[in-house]
Amino acid sequence: MNSFRSKITAISEASGSRSPSAKRAMIGALFFALFVLPMPLQAQEPRPIDSIVALVESDVILQSELDEAIERIQREAAAAGERLPARSLIEEQMLERLILTRLEVLRAEATGIRVSDMDVDEAVQRVAQQNNITLTQLRQAVESDGVDFAEFRRTVREQIMSSRLRQRVVNSMEEVSDTEIDIVLESDRFGGAEYLLSQIVIQVPESATQAQIQEASAQASEIRRRLGDDLDFTTAALTFSQSPDALEGGEVGWRSINALPPSVAEAIEEAGPGGITDVLRSPVGFLILNVRDRREQQDIIVREYQARHLMVRPDEIISAQEAETMIRDYHAELEDGAAFAELAREVSMDETSANIGGLLNWFQAGAYGDQFQAVIDQLDPGELSEPFQTPVGWHLLRLEDERDADRTEEVMRSRARDMIFSQQAEEEVDRFLRQLRGESFVEVRL
Repeated sequence: MNSFRSKITAISEASGSRSPSAKRAMIGALFFALFVLPMPLQAQEPRPIDSIVALVESDVILQSELDEAIERIQREAAAAGERLPARSLIEEQMLERLILTRLEVLRAEATGIRVSDMDVDEAVQRVAQQNNITLTQLRQAVESDGVDFAEFRRTVREQIMSSRLRQRVVNSMEEVSDTEIDIVLESDRFGGAEYLLSQIVIQVPESATQAQIQEASAQASEIRRRLGDDLDFTTAALTFSQSPDALEGGEVGWRSINALPPSVAEAIEEAGPGGITDVLRSPVGFLILNVRDRREQQDIIVREYQARHLMVRPDEIISAQEAETMIRDYHAELEDGAAFAELAREVSMDETSANIGGLLNWFQAGAYGDQFQAVIDQLDPGELSEPFQTPVGWHLLRLEDERDADRTEEVMRSRARDMIFSQQAEEEVDRFLRQLRGESFVEVRL
C-alpha cells in the first residue's frame, strides 16, 4: 500500500473555513503532529526515557512526538522524491508547529470549543470517502504508516478544534462591503495576470528593536544570497521560513498581480516566471518570493438555459405508480397543445416555480443537478422532454431558449469579494496566532 499521505488528501470540517491558510494549516498539521507509540512490551528493545522538549502552558511536548513528526515528513519527502535539509535544520520549525498546535487546542478547550466522538467519526468518514476507500482500508493505511488509529483519531479531534478556533476568529471579522469591492475593481487592483508564488518569511516582532530588525534583514539577505548558490527555494522555506506554510515549502498559491502591494507586484513582474525576488519589506518582517508560474485572466463565458418545469411528487396521498401515471397524462396534454405555463400553475408540485408557470429563468449548466442537465442537453429550444424520474418525483421539462452569457463582471466581483476576505482572514488569523504565541508560557528545552 502506498504511503498514507498519498491516500489521505484532506479533512473538511462540516462548518468549513473560509480561510485558505486555515485549511492549509489544518491539513498540513494532520500528518506531522503524531505520537510515536511503544511496541508491545515483549517486542521492545531498551530505549532512553522520553524527555520533554517544550513546556506549553500546563502541557508538555515530548521528544518522541518531535522525533515522529520529523521522521514522518522525511519519509513523505523521500517518497515524493523531494530533498529535505538535515534534521537539525528542520527540528526548530517542526517543534514550533507542534507548540502552536498545542496552544490552539488549549485555547479552544479554555473557550468552550468541544468536539464530540460523532464529529470525529464524520471527519474520518469524509477522509475515507474523499479518497475512495473504506474505513477499514483507511485504518490499514494509517497503521501501515506506523500510526496507532486511536492516535490518528486524537489528531483529527485536535485539528477540528484548531479549525473551529480559527473559524471563530474569522467569524468575528466584519463582512466585506460592496464599497470595498467597488474600490478594488475601480482602482485596477484586480484582474490582469495571476502568478503562482511561494514565499520565505523572516518575521520581526511587532515591538522590535532596531537591532532585531537589522538581524532579521541580515538573515533574509543571507538566505537570498544562498538561493542563487547552494540552496533551493523549497529547502530554504522548510529550513528558515517563519510563516505557517513553511513546511509546505512556503506555497502561497495563485495571486492576482493587481491585488498585491505595488512594491511586491513590481518585484514579481521584474523576477518573472521561474525567478526569485530580492528581499522585500512586509508588515510582518522580510519576504522573499519564488515566482513559479504566470497566467492571464480570461473572460468568463458560460452556457445558460431557460426552461419550464412541471413536477409530480409522491406523498401520503399519491403513490409512486399514481405519480407516474399523472405525469404521463400531463405529457400527453402538452403534446396535444396544452399551454405549459397554465398547466404548471394548476398541477405542478414544484413550489418554487409553479406560481410563475414553471419558469426556470436563465440558469447555468448543472444548476439543477446532473440528471436535469442530461435531459436538457438532449433538447432543442421549444422541445418537450419525455417524463423522467428523480429521487424527489416525476418531471417534465421544456427547453425555452439557450445562450452564451458573459459573466466576467459577476465572477470578478465574486472573486474580488473572496480575495478581500481571504486576505483579511489570513491577516487576522496570523495576528491572532502571533498574539497567542507571544502571550503564552512556552519553554523550549532542545
